[in-house]
Amino acid sequence: MKSEELEKYSLIVDSDDADERIDKYLAGQIEDLSRSYIQKIIDNGGVTVNSKNVKARTIVREGDSIELLLPKKIAPEIEAENIPIDILYEDDDVLVVNKPKGMVVHPAAGHYSGTLVNALLYHCNDLSGINGVMRPGIVHRIDKNTTGSLLVCKNDFAHRSIAEQLKDHSIKRRYVAVVEGKVKEDGVIDKPIGRSTKDRKKMAVTMDGKNAVTHFKVLSSTDKFSFVECRLETGRTHQIRVHMASIGHPVVGDDVYGHPVKGLEGQTLHARILGFIQPHTKEYVETEAAIPEYFTALLEKYGLTNPLEN
Repeated sequence: MKSEELEKYSLIVDSDDADERIDKYLAGQIEDLSRSYIQKIIDNGGVTVNSKNVKARTIVREGDSIELLLPKKIAPEIEAENIPIDILYEDDDVLVVNKPKGMVVHPAAGHYSGTLVNALLYHCNDLSGINGVMRPGIVHRIDKNTTGSLLVCKNDFAHRSIAEQLKDHSIKRRYVAVVEGKVKEDGVIDKPIGRSTKDRKKMAVTMDGKNAVTHFKVLSSTDKFSFVECRLETGRTHQIRVHMASIGHPVVGDDVYGHPVKGLEGQTLHARILGFIQPHTKEYVETEAAIPEYFTALLEKYGLTNPLEN
């Protein structure tokens, strides 16, 4: 097949996906592709890891650079859409957006519009291509119903720099959450997180999971609810939600790891502070996403004070 008829995907394996077979990893990363189809692509030499051809049973490691060549007809067309986005910071390499509640970060099978990526494609002339056509610019994610700061990369140099900062846990991330019950004191949750053995769509505290550490601080509390700040030492999928639920204080509204709340769309979790080293200037940049109105209304309703207010 001619090179112009192929779509090139470039990916870097993050810690959550390390130690999986490459055929399974790619099937999870690229929508609409079956594992058996990917195995055929691998057998035909269409996949390399760190510039070397591999077998379907090859195990991927954190930081591995993967390239995949697919017929262009398989790659969906992701269109730019004029969707307003709240930009907290922007330069030639990166931008930080304040993601609203209910917005999906990137397109997936059957859901190719209305995402943050669609909005970013309208706003930016260029976005990094390391994570492929479905996730341009996306170096890390937050859940659909989690609000707040998300870092986006405009070029591959910036993407690699930010990915390295995420890998060595040097990026500053502070979340706030309303959780169920009275949290009596500050603490640290050091429990490994992996896929749930009961439901593969969920994460769980598991003995064979990956290292996960969350520091939490009580900002205010009542007998029934607490307002906490969480500092991520690691960045596992659903980490705060899983960890807080594991100590008996699930995030309010979390219909996966806790309990749904009538009139509330998902968990009350907000990525408030994000700090990183600018890829080219090496200067420290820190942004703050204001706590959204629905969140502050809930604090008032539950009688919780907000000491973070200026």
